[in-house]
Amino acid sequence: MDRKLIYNPNSTENLNDRRTFGGNPDGMINFTRCKYEWAVKLWDQMEGNTWFPKEVQMTQDAKDYKYLIGPEKRMYDLVLSQLIFMDSLQTNNLMDNINPYITAPEINAILSRQSYEEANHSKSYAVMVESISDNTDEIYDMWKTDAKLQEKNNFIAGVYNDLAGDIDDHKIVLAMFANQILEGLYFYAGFAAMYALGKSGKMLGSSQMIKFIQRDEVTHLLLFQQLINSTRKERPELFTAELEQEVREMFRKAVDLEASWGDYITQGQILGFTKNIIRQYIEYLADRRLEAVGYAPEYNVKHPIPWVDGYSSFNDQRTNFFEGNVVNYSKGSIDFDDF
Repeated sequence: MDRKLIYNPNSTENLNDRRTFGGNPDGMINFTRCKYEWAVKLWDQMEGNTWFPKEVQMTQDAKDYKYLIGPEKRMYDLVLSQLIFMDSLQTNNLMDNINPYITAPEINAILSRQSYEEANHSKSYAVMVESISDNTDEIYDMWKTDAKLQEKNNFIAGVYNDLAGDIDDHKIVLAMFANQILEGLYFYAGFAAMYALGKSGKMLGSSQMIKFIQRDEVTHLLLFQQLINSTRKERPELFTAELEQEVREMFRKAVDLEASWGDYITQGQILGFTKNIIRQYIEYLADRRLEAVGYAPEYNVKHPIPWVDGYSSFNDQRTNFFEGNVVNYSKGSIDFDDF
């Protein structure tokens, strides 16, 4: 499959002919004539969520960091380093490996918006690192020195690289699921760890920064879930029993990797987290992600740490993208129960 033309004046594609991929667009983005209305709603929400890292006050965090106990400081540094990797990877992956093959212009638009937000997250991590660390390179280079961090990063990057070459219909669909997994699983042990520090009254600025970042990541997750569901309607023949087994295996590997990472960063020394709790939390999330794209849950477990959802939500503003109206776009919120 070739990359789409960015300008195609010979296109005769009409609105009904438009496809998530495999279409023949002329290259124009026209928000007044969109096939995928969910993309327009999602754009509006992402735009309403606009924020800037320097809005978050980090002065107290710089003081708190010096008094973190050893396991807390280790966890904080590892989480920050791993988040830096994922948003760096995703900024480029979206534009280089995904967007060139998506042929619906309104979806191209929100993928570009997502790429900007991933870069904005990288700026957020820079603000955090510069606020708390005497040696910024130590955190940025941790992926080179920590074997477990390198293992996780290499696995995630390896999946993306495998799906990037010799693109065909099957690989594009698998890439959609890979992005759903990244946005919906691989951030969450780290997010929960940051919230645990905030819950104990430490590093509150960092917890607030992560709260803004997670709100963005939920819109990114919804983007890929809606992209998968739209593709399923257009190309049901691609969603075979064999594909489901491949997807389930991807989820199983991701759960194992993220649960192992969560155990590694906490080492049983962070209040509220045990190896079993972390694994059950990631399994719970995997079930929700599978259900969101039409598959039965894999693990059938309950949410073991519901306080995390309460800590990460913006309770004064609630949104249901696809069943209701946005109450307040300015610094808006997402109802985590909506997916």
